[in-house]
Amino acid sequence: MRDLDAEIQGELEEMMSGLSDKEIYGEPEKATQRGATAEPGPKKARVVAVHAPDVFLDVPGGRSQGVLPLQQFEEGPPAIGTEVLVSIEGYDQANGLLLLTRQGAAVVADWSTVAPGMIVEARVLSTNKGGLTVDVNGIRGFMPVSQIDLYRVEDTEQFVNQRLRCVVTDVDPAERNLVVSRRALQEKEREEAREKLWLELAEGQTREGIVRSIKDFGAFVDLGGVDGLLHVSEMSWSRVEKADQLVKVGQKVTVLVLKIDPERRKVSLGLKQLTASPWDNVGLTFPEGTVARGKVTRLADFGAFVELEPGIEGLIHISELAPQRVRRVADVVQAGQEVQVMILAIDKDQRRISLSLKAALPKEAEPEEEEEELPLKPPRPRTTPLRGGIGQE
Repeated sequence: MRDLDAEIQGELEEMMSGLSDKEIYGEPEKATQRGATAEPGPKKARVVAVHAPDVFLDVPGGRSQGVLPLQQFEEGPPAIGTEVLVSIEGYDQANGLLLLTRQGAAVVADWSTVAPGMIVEARVLSTNKGGLTVDVNGIRGFMPVSQIDLYRVEDTEQFVNQRLRCVVTDVDPAERNLVVSRRALQEKEREEAREKLWLELAEGQTREGIVRSIKDFGAFVDLGGVDGLLHVSEMSWSRVEKADQLVKVGQKVTVLVLKIDPERRKVSLGLKQLTASPWDNVGLTFPEGTVARGKVTRLADFGAFVELEPGIEGLIHISELAPQRVRRVADVVQAGQEVQVMILAIDKDQRRISLSLKAALPKEAEPEEEEEELPLKPPRPRTTPLRGGIGQE
């Protein structure tokens, strides 16, 4: 808390130097929204309900009720139906209520109701250069923009008229200075949730989370106090170049807990494991010895990788690119080229497929060999008589 006080004090001095009270706290909002009365000046309003710490009233000419702090009734809670002279200070568009002040009431802020470290509920009145102007038990306070949320806030207008739980970080009644922090409370709650989650977290669990940041190599997902890494290779069965192709900051995702390292406080997550793997039926889809079409995805010195379908990729070894000797893979195929290949072998466990480009090439018809007729040789003259003949007389 001391470190936080020093950080906030430095931010306050930097942001508020040279600013007037009007610039810091802003001006009271005018009732210009639906439900505000057109006529200026005090109004007679009738009490319709009392719910501490607020009193609800009907304002003549308005189409909605108004609210003012019970603290302005020093005599005690008013009875239902009591008429009260009020002025309109603004309009709570989120709740559809006029913001009222009781005429003639001395509004005395009770500084004893706030102390450093106390958890309070602050109603956001307006925004200013450095953060939010808030109301805590009738005391105007300030919430620096860096203390609104755990993550950077671009649009502070979204918090106007909201009630935020926060912790008091600085109180100075003499200077009428009150500083609160929502981030400090969130960090405390987050730390408690983190320790509880580490006890419950286990490999194989399916968890819901929110993408908090994206890098080229993956995305960090907040599981509710613990950040896990969803690596780009675990996002899809298809090849993904960058994580922002599949997820966006602030997106809710359902992931699988792949690995936990309690000592280093690291969690590895997977997204593709929650969908069917195309490798489950690869043998039926691409039987060995069949020819299939695919697209060359990348080249290597030893061959070319070909995507047969999303998530299924095989390798054409350099020796299977062409019938003749190939010195460079790029001499035969290029990335992005569609080719026809033959399935040589499948290793389902290792998720590898061996492909051949030359085996899928159409074979040229070989010419039929015709038997050549050899010329007849004349018989050699016989020098001896044939045996068994009658001979010559």
